[in-house]
Amino acid sequence: MEPSPRALSLKISEIFLSLQGESSRVGLPTVFVRLTGCPLRCVWCDTAYAFSGGQTVTLPQVLEQVAGHAVHHVCVTGGEPLAQAACLPLLAALCDAGYSVSLETSGALDIGKVDARVQRVVDVKAPGSGESDRNRWQNLALLTPRDELKFVLKNRADYEWARQLIAERQLAAICPLLFSPVEGELPATTLADWLLADHLPVRFQLQLHKVLWGKLRGR
Repeated sequence: MEPSPRALSLKISEIFLSLQGESSRVGLPTVFVRLTGCPLRCVWCDTAYAFSGGQTVTLPQVLEQVAGHAVHHVCVTGGEPLAQAACLPLLAALCDAGYSVSLETSGALDIGKVDARVQRVVDVKAPGSGESDRNRWQNLALLTPRDELKFVLKNRADYEWARQLIAERQLAAICPLLFSPVEGELPATTLADWLLADHLPVRFQLQLHKVLWGKLRGR
């Protein structure tokens, strides 16, 4: 017997209102629910503070905090949100409440049980992350055209790896593809020039929130 929603709790790092900085939803006012914990340790991670700490919050309390911001879009992120079992009922509850919900996940865990109403933004870990062996390739077969695959690239070797992967697995036929440079490692203009030269079927993206507010937490 599954526990009632009121009995469920999550370890929450932070809940805040900002503009979505990435994906096809970039620029949209969005409530971010950042869950604590992640089994990966990508070398370029910019949210290492979410690896531990946080507060234990019940599911109804999360929904109450989200509702207080009075916006339509919600993004559940981490850390790695799917590392918490209660993430799945949280996603379903947000959808039931009428929100447009997206999930940002590392791609290392099974996305098969995520509510079908949720847009899944799934990382593909390139070698420069130090975690490329954690990619769960079975997830590719579960993706739909409304989902997205995100590549964060550190250098030319990462770019070549991603370009080959897209061709070999015909990823552009599955869902939209997102390419981002690692801040401080790969100049944005360099990656943009590579994409234009190769005519890759991907969306170039920067982290809008960092352009606007730098590394200010909660933005």
